[in-house]
Amino acid sequence: MAYNRAVEGFRDREYPMLKNKTYLDHGGTTLYAKSLIEEFSNSMISNLYGNPHSSSDPAQLSSMHVDRTREQALRFFNADPEYFDLVFTANATAAIKLVADSFRDLATSSSTGSFWYGYHKDAHTSLVGVRELTGGDHHCFGSDEEVEEWLDGKFPMSTLGKGEEGEVPGLFAYPGQSNMTGRRLPLSWTGRLRRSPVSAHQNTYSLLDAAALATNCPIDFSNPDTAPDFTVVSFYKIFGFPDLGALIVRRSSAHILSWRKYFGGGTVSALTVFPATVQRKDTTIHDALEDGTLPFHNIIALGCALRVHKRLFGSMKMISRHTTFLAQRLYQGMLALRHINGRPLCDFYNDNPDCSPYSVPKNQGATVAFNIIGADGTYIAHSLVESLANEKQIFLRSGGLCNPGGVASYLKVEPWQFKRAWSSGYRCGDSRDLEIIHGKPMGVVRASLGAMTTIADVDNLLTFLAETFLHPTQDLAIREISLDEGIAFVDESPKEAHFQIRNKQAGYLPKHVRRAVVPDQTPSIPLEKIYSPTGSETFILSPYCPPKIPTTSVGSKAITELNGTSMPPSRRLSRPLKTKLLSWKSMTSLREHVSAR
Repeated sequence: MAYNRAVEGFRDREYPMLKNKTYLDHGGTTLYAKSLIEEFSNSMISNLYGNPHSSSDPAQLSSMHVDRTREQALRFFNADPEYFDLVFTANATAAIKLVADSFRDLATSSSTGSFWYGYHKDAHTSLVGVRELTGGDHHCFGSDEEVEEWLDGKFPMSTLGKGEEGEVPGLFAYPGQSNMTGRRLPLSWTGRLRRSPVSAHQNTYSLLDAAALATNCPIDFSNPDTAPDFTVVSFYKIFGFPDLGALIVRRSSAHILSWRKYFGGGTVSALTVFPATVQRKDTTIHDALEDGTLPFHNIIALGCALRVHKRLFGSMKMISRHTTFLAQRLYQGMLALRHINGRPLCDFYNDNPDCSPYSVPKNQGATVAFNIIGADGTYIAHSLVESLANEKQIFLRSGGLCNPGGVASYLKVEPWQFKRAWSSGYRCGDSRDLEIIHGKPMGVVRASLGAMTTIADVDNLLTFLAETFLHPTQDLAIREISLDEGIAFVDESPKEAHFQIRNKQAGYLPKHVRRAVVPDQTPSIPLEKIYSPTGSETFILSPYCPPKIPTTSVGSKAITELNGTSMPPSRRLSRPLKTKLLSWKSMTSLREHVSAR
């Protein structure tokens, strides 16, 4: 079984901060283990660490730990130190900027004064920002197909900017995994670019943003010929602690970085101010690029994190299988949630919504991006979903997620709509009243899973979504229903709030159900196919959250319309029942109605 049940055995001990909480924002940062903090604390208490820029014993001890951890980190990515070096940075964004600054300074030293930059539309904001340093020569690839055509030399050069026409250096950047949707992009592109016979590609380098990918996917740089020239990672996304990033440099491509003009303490061998001369360090790549005193305490903590992570979870392959299993469970469970009229509760954002995308780790990470849709087909603000989940101690992330290209393509927001939204006051991270413009959401809700996520976490989110957003009273329309439409009453104990498989298509559905079930305008569907544990149809089920509603008489027998207290489970009425379903537009008014009674 792909699911790692060992996690359940140590989670309470290693992650006590998760007691009665469901954390599903591992794409932002994963969580640190208690034993990691204890090991780091013991190391700090037991040893005297000094500034590595000194020659004292404490300083040399720090230097030894830094060198050892640097090599361990390279080995973690299966990168041979003979072919790769690792530069410590504050975070992945700082690593991206280090590469961008080097290309900018190289360009300003050339006759053209610019460099060409191509990036994928799924790029994080930090990758997009590099375009501002190019001097104007940049292109956003709108699809994987565009990248493929470009790599094959079939993409029209006129659309790429003047940098592709001469000998100006170029940089092609893309994320290994979309931080918004979890979609994984082909890692083969970097090797294809290096092997390309196209003349315009000969001076173009690759930059891989692996910050999201490395969270729960093994990264293998065992073949330096196919590896990216530059790769950025964030260690806190992998281990939870420390707050540290890195730039992994392919040694044969490192000469580009030597063009960087700025230098800081520790990166020069000699320096004068009268006259202005400088001799930079060139012994190693990292010596020339790590400005100032290294965050050596953080690097020491990283060494602890590498050891604890392996002891708890084994290999990254095991973590990948574990999170893939959970992502499938979550996606299938959310896919099965439907309103009483048959409308799906969740609108998903991935490239293969009908092809079980979460079953293929090569193409999809353990991230589910979605929005909630009301029974009337309108979107519910993503910040409201996050806020309501937060009240239940379920922690998600919502918004544009620093992925403007993803928002534009997956939410189908046109440039003019972005401009109008901006004119209306929409701002990233601060537009709670403007999250839905012209009926379109301007962001998503994201659930991202990690190594210490459990089945219970996934089921908690499914229960929350069902209990919060699915009700027998969804809109203001008062609708008459009859047996001709097919109505069943399901009476399960509210205490049984766990999940069970109803069928292969529907996946996991809440067993906490006690309400009427009505098909969506499909009177020809037999009742048994609407509610039958052995059926093959998708069921229209929702959790019950009843207001007190009057009873209706059917013959001489009184039936509580929605409470179902006098009806046996899954009983089909023997004669037509005509009744009315009261409804309220919002959860607020529903709560007021219930509390008033």
